[in-house]
Amino acid sequence: MDRFIFLTIDGLARGAVFAAFALALVLIWRGARLVNFSQGAMAAASTYVAYSVTNATGSYWIGLVAAVLSGLAIGGLTERLVMRWVDPTQHLNAVIVALGLVLVIQAVLGVVYGSEYRPMDVPFSRSPLSIGDQALLSPYDLFVFGTVLAVMLGLGYAFTRTDIGLKMRAAAFAPDMARLLGVNVSRMLTLSWALAGAVGGLAALLVVPTELGAHPHATDLVFVYAFTAAVVGGLDSPIGAVVGGLGVGLVLSYVSGYSSSDLSAVVILGLLIGVLLLRPSGLFSRATARQV
Repeated sequence: MDRFIFLTIDGLARGAVFAAFALALVLIWRGARLVNFSQGAMAAASTYVAYSVTNATGSYWIGLVAAVLSGLAIGGLTERLVMRWVDPTQHLNAVIVALGLVLVIQAVLGVVYGSEYRPMDVPFSRSPLSIGDQALLSPYDLFVFGTVLAVMLGLGYAFTRTDIGLKMRAAAFAPDMARLLGVNVSRMLTLSWALAGAVGGLAALLVVPTELGAHPHATDLVFVYAFTAAVVGGLDSPIGAVVGGLGVGLVLSYVSGYSSSDLSAVVILGLLIGVLLLRPSGLFSRATARQV
């Protein structure tokens, strides 16, 4: 039982980071109706910005703000300078361009920072708190959970209770009708990309310091798990992204703990295929675009 409790806590801690990344993918999907396969590379760039700022100032929190702001800028500039010129009716074009961006961003990061891992510090202890002989979440895990929960609630409120959120959804589902109603569709798309970049940068800063450190490819595998989480929960559901992220984290933890870590990727792939076959819209997706 102690082993099960430990694996559950570890899985939830890992899953919270996947959930934050999945929220960034949900933002792009809600705003532009496409999956941003360059999200991981964009987040890695924000992590390097945080790394540089933290080293220059000695403050993790200033680095955190820098990661969010740089993610905001990278996301907005990506939409303005690159994705805006891709034919929106040809979805494969957007996928190819996004994959090309991954190569460009990672190459630039490698040239500027090199290919070695650069360790990063965290603001709280990673030593688990204990009750009796049972290890629980660490202070840093609690910080991650609180951050992801705050982001999820904020995005959920923005998309369902604010004019900006409703305009973003309208611009994604029916851009021509939204323009007739006075919505600046171009601005809404840029805002969607900018917000997704900010959330992705925040998510990367939560996970990268717990691994080997900053690296051009540090977020590659995290993106794969986050994409699975977003698909499982539903690309249109912030709550689904969080639940999916926690679920993926638990699956990875249980498989690694009771079997072999080599099977983790296979199990996650099986989970992704199963959801796509049985419920392509995701487990928590309730709204669908009306076909005309």
